[in-house]
Amino acid sequence: MNKLTVEQRVQKAHVALMNDPKYCLFSGIFMIGKVEIRDDVPTACTNGRDVLYGRKFVNKLSDSELRGLILHEAKHKAFRHLTIWKHLYKQDARRANMACDYVINLQIHDSDPEGKFVKLPDGGCFDERFRGMDAGTVFKLLENKSGGRGGDQGDGESGGGFDEHNWDGADEMTEVERETLANDVDQALRQGAILAGRMKGNVPREITDALTPKVDWRQALRDFVTSHCAERDESTWRRPARRWIDQDVYMPSSISDALGRIVVGIDMSGSIGTNEIGQFLGELRAICDSVKPDGIDILYWDTEVCRHEPYERDHIDSILQSTKPAGGGGTDPQCIPDYIKAKGIKAECAVVLTDGHVWQWGEGWPVPVLWGITTENITAPVGKSVTIQ
Repeated sequence: MNKLTVEQRVQKAHVALMNDPKYCLFSGIFMIGKVEIRDDVPTACTNGRDVLYGRKFVNKLSDSELRGLILHEAKHKAFRHLTIWKHLYKQDARRANMACDYVINLQIHDSDPEGKFVKLPDGGCFDERFRGMDAGTVFKLLENKSGGRGGDQGDGESGGGFDEHNWDGADEMTEVERETLANDVDQALRQGAILAGRMKGNVPREITDALTPKVDWRQALRDFVTSHCAERDESTWRRPARRWIDQDVYMPSSISDALGRIVVGIDMSGSIGTNEIGQFLGELRAICDSVKPDGIDILYWDTEVCRHEPYERDHIDSILQSTKPAGGGGTDPQCIPDYIKAKGIKAECAVVLTDGHVWQWGEGWPVPVLWGITTENITAPVGKSVTIQ
């Protein structure tokens, strides 16, 4: 029997993962970008779209380790690590690489603890201390400590582990390429979730969180702010346009550029299930990506605000990796305006995501409120309502 080439082994490993109920979810992710086998690549490398595998490195791996390596690179793409955590890379490239790897490797290990089908190659960043954490939290914990098993290994910017992250290559993509990649990832995960359901596989929460949003929040919030903030016209000096500040040029911003801090209230009452939570988090991500406010205060609520997560503008891209929904009781939106006033939150407006099954809609709102409602034919009597279909 002839020995398989590296190219054939990589292809075979992809097919095996796509045919397994646990990992078929990532089938579409495997198909995004190019896959190349290179002699000049020491291990493996991705820019968040394309993946390179080193020929000598792959030759040293068992089949289960090769599947683990391929899944590792796919998760970097699926979770858009090289975009979301770009600000960490600029602070410390080595720690940023390690932080992302710790999060991914725990997930891979948990999917097959005995390593019979998928196994992490030796030297990977792995530490139980970081279980349940996002890359941003791990990054902070690594500041003054080595990262545990595998944490002190690596070469230069690869920062430990068994792969490299091409942050510069990710940054070289055009805006159109980045938007296309984000859309491709969304579509691949959505189709993968359907496939996993058919194959009786599980879809982890981190994937359901990434559901494609249904509302054009940039336009919705622009229209909303325009109609509720009379002092604003098509341009305002209230906040200088951000894109010119770095050049010491101060110009008035447009309404969409001038959006300051916003409150996003997410319904976590007993009538909200897993699908609704995933849908709300998808809309939250759309708000972050398209509107880019100065800051966001996330309020998870039922009859009270169960959790308050404030995010400044520089950390908004990491919300889906770090947010922790809380709640599960009754339903009373009155807790949101009461909380905003009690905590002195200075916001331009509030966006409340709910199924609309409430007995009253709150009074004395200190800011304009925009409701995103998943149930058709329900309109709030206060503020403005849009339907999330």
